[in-house]
Amino acid sequence: MDNGDIEGGGDDNFSAQRGRKYRPVVDNDSAVLEMSNLDPSGSSSSSTSLPVHPVSLKKIKVSSQENISSTVEEGDSPTHAQTNGPQTESKLELFGFDSLVNILGLKSMTEEQNAEPSSPRDGEHIAITHGRPKTNDVKLGTLMGVFVPCLQNILGIIYYIRFTWIVGMAGIGGSLLLVAFCGLCTFLTGISLSAIATNGAMKGGGPYYLIGRALGPEVGVSIGLCFFLGNAVAGALYVLGAVETFLKAVPAAGIFRETITRVNGTVIPEPIQSPSSHDLQIYGIIVTILLCFIVFGGVKMINRVAPAFLIPVLFSLFCIYIGIGVAGKDHPADGITGLSMKSFKENWSSDYQNTNNAGIPDPDGKVSWNFNAMVGLFFPAVTGIMAGSNRSASLKDTQRSIPIGTLSATLSTTAMYIVSVLLFGALATREKLLTDRLLTATVAWPFPAIIYIGIILSTLGAALQSLTGAPRLLAAIANDDILPVLNYFKVSEGNEPYIATLFTAFLCITCVVLGNLDLITPTVTMFFLLCYTGVNLSCFLLDLLDAPSWRPRWKFHHWSLSLLGASLCIVIMFLISWSFTVVSLALASLIYYYVSIKGKAGDWGDGFKSAYFQLALRSLRSLGANQVHPKNWYPIPLIFCRPWGKLPENVPCHPKLADFANCVKKKGRGMSIFVSILDGDYYERAEDAKEACKQLSTYIDYKHCEGVAEIVVAPNMSEGFRGIVQTMGLGNLKPNIVVMRYPEIWRRENLTEIPATFVGIINDCIVANKAVVIVKGLDEWPNEYQTQYGTIDLYWIVRDGGLMLLLSQLLLTKESFESCKIQVFCIAEEDIDAEALKADVKKFLYDLRMQAEVIVITMKSWDTQAEGGAHQDESVEAFTSAQQRIANYMANMKSTAEREGTQLMADGKPVVVNEQQVEKFLYTTLKLNSTILRYSRMAAVVLVSLPPPPLNHPAYFYMEYMDLLVENVPRLLIVRGYRRDVVTLFT
Repeated sequence: MDNGDIEGGGDDNFSAQRGRKYRPVVDNDSAVLEMSNLDPSGSSSSSTSLPVHPVSLKKIKVSSQENISSTVEEGDSPTHAQTNGPQTESKLELFGFDSLVNILGLKSMTEEQNAEPSSPRDGEHIAITHGRPKTNDVKLGTLMGVFVPCLQNILGIIYYIRFTWIVGMAGIGGSLLLVAFCGLCTFLTGISLSAIATNGAMKGGGPYYLIGRALGPEVGVSIGLCFFLGNAVAGALYVLGAVETFLKAVPAAGIFRETITRVNGTVIPEPIQSPSSHDLQIYGIIVTILLCFIVFGGVKMINRVAPAFLIPVLFSLFCIYIGIGVAGKDHPADGITGLSMKSFKENWSSDYQNTNNAGIPDPDGKVSWNFNAMVGLFFPAVTGIMAGSNRSASLKDTQRSIPIGTLSATLSTTAMYIVSVLLFGALATREKLLTDRLLTATVAWPFPAIIYIGIILSTLGAALQSLTGAPRLLAAIANDDILPVLNYFKVSEGNEPYIATLFTAFLCITCVVLGNLDLITPTVTMFFLLCYTGVNLSCFLLDLLDAPSWRPRWKFHHWSLSLLGASLCIVIMFLISWSFTVVSLALASLIYYYVSIKGKAGDWGDGFKSAYFQLALRSLRSLGANQVHPKNWYPIPLIFCRPWGKLPENVPCHPKLADFANCVKKKGRGMSIFVSILDGDYYERAEDAKEACKQLSTYIDYKHCEGVAEIVVAPNMSEGFRGIVQTMGLGNLKPNIVVMRYPEIWRRENLTEIPATFVGIINDCIVANKAVVIVKGLDEWPNEYQTQYGTIDLYWIVRDGGLMLLLSQLLLTKESFESCKIQVFCIAEEDIDAEALKADVKKFLYDLRMQAEVIVITMKSWDTQAEGGAHQDESVEAFTSAQQRIANYMANMKSTAEREGTQLMADGKPVVVNEQQVEKFLYTTLKLNSTILRYSRMAAVVLVSLPPPPLNHPAYFYMEYMDLLVENVPRLLIVRGYRRDVVTLFT
């Protein structure tokens, strides 16, 4: 594994250095050149052959990526790869940068090439881009880049063929409220969009990119896919609108018989005709296929014809307003009164009626209308505010154009709708408003054909934009490589998303087959509202957290406005249809759940991570620096992964240590810190430490253990652990239990340095007031699927704050030990009343809510045990061997001291040995080991108190004591508490 695998794409140029050593940064260094705008998909070794020449800042003009590349590639000879070679002089030699890299570095920072790619699009399309990314030479300003696309998307079919009908149904007052309500929702969303879009450079994907980077990949993908569906369905909406207008203008083009509708149960002189649904379906499918052929021609073709679609729209609006002004003159049509105050008053109130599926009033109609339904029908007329953000890659200045263009389009169209409500309400009778679906064409000046042409071109242009934007949104989601199921829609940068376009066309045709415009619009509304809710919530979260990176150039925003916008979106969703709302939210939730399980999302720096960070900081401050009450005490084990024992290089930790770490936490809750120490110099082994930390983190995740990995580089293990035990953790979240494996192999492998290290670690824990748990027999420790039977035996010798008792209760909460029972062995002096002690211990355990059998063993009983027996012979044999080894070690120390003329020395320190005391210690451990073998040979696990290392005794002697204590005990936990209680009697 090279360094690039550790740090990501940002360190690719280091991978050629196999020595894993840092060296001083010099001019023309490869680490410096990696900031330049080069293709990262090439090999890392290629960077070592790139020439760099000293160039003055005044002579450099960086115009495009191709210019940069040509500047780098046209050199004469490589110089930067030779550390000891001739160096180029630089005024910034102290910092290791020259003037050329300053310019290239600033450019690369804006393109985010140095960051570790969480997905292909966060880097340079590592997995899917072939060749150098293409640059877009055409950059658009605020007018053509944002305002015009938003205006073209907002002014669509609803205004031409449904707006007068809405005024007739809801009345002037209700229509004004409707326009203000929906306009406020989109205006607040535009403010949130402006704030997020001006907080940094934007990439492709539009709202999906903004929401995903603010709320996380899961939320971004779920809302992004729903927004894609909304755009695809909106394409069907626009196609049906264009077809209906065409069939209304040219009735002879209809293949099937048209429908004649009665109004209020009577036949009027001029029957109201509506196109057949079959005609809508046939022509809709044909138009969709033709539009797909245009989309396959590329986005450049669409951008060139965009003004041709917009000019007829603006001209048709002009004709409509001129026609309204002259409507009362020159023999107006029936029902058109001109601008009349009488009509204004009559149309002020609402008149909701039943209609047929085509929207024509019919007393026997199955479709009923109210204000909520009006919201669902009208809201697509205010959507389209994301059109500018979707073109962020083509804008000269996204942080200026998106806020101004989006909000200007929103305010201007809202104002136009309000004026239109007043004009249409005073123009005609309610019957005319409800029955003439193309009243705008009827009143248009000089003739209706202009409106028909304008409607058809505007709706086809909007449909073309939907069929162009939706596939690119789907391709952007697929390129992030989050959902494997979307891999079919991936495209290389600069290529057209053909497969995504075909899929979008299929969805559009499916909606066209439904053939009902009024049933499609609520579906579009739900998906767009869901997207707007995500944008508002993104801004709300980022504004509320106010992280240091949240510095939007758009200053007119506040978290309360974003929260109000999100609330309005949700309210509108439920006003339209609670059933559609539940379905859309369920669909988004299913996608979220699927992404969280199957997705491969990385860390995008979303707002939730910032929220977790701030919550953790506040929780840490609330804990304070005082000692935690015993009722709130949680074990925070510090797992010493590789203190001794030989493990393969690719195994970062003993496989059973994570199993044991889970056993000391109730239901797996709580934090564990897995620590490993690398011997050496940090300057030389920093990369090794990063790689080891990555491997250890992978191991922790594999074992499903809640914990973090830490790697420390130190000259030796003792120094490393001393630094860890002093500095690891924050406040009251410092580790309180040190867990490590007992060094069973030290004598077998003749590892003479282990005793001093082992004793030093225990002494450091005592000084630092850390509890210690040493596991003997770790290889045989059961996992969660290996059920144990028998007992958990506690040899409670010294007061340890109740840690040993608590550990036994935690073991019982695990499936592997839940069938065991607890036995507590109390070691008493000879003059202690055993029965009284037993009663006191039972009462103490009862108050602690612990069930256990209490057995008292006196010191006198050790001497009166029946002689003989296998356990007695084993202990005596180990005792004799320990005596002999200690005597030999003592003799060697004395001979060395006499030869060198110094006092007794061990482990580089003077020692004072009391041979009688050594004998006493050996005898005590002999008796304790014999007792354990006698009573607990068949126990599932044995817990015994850890004796502290005697002062001024050689570490070798202490290891002999410990070896004698654990002799022939298969599974043993040696526990030492610290100067505080971890259990309490009180509630």
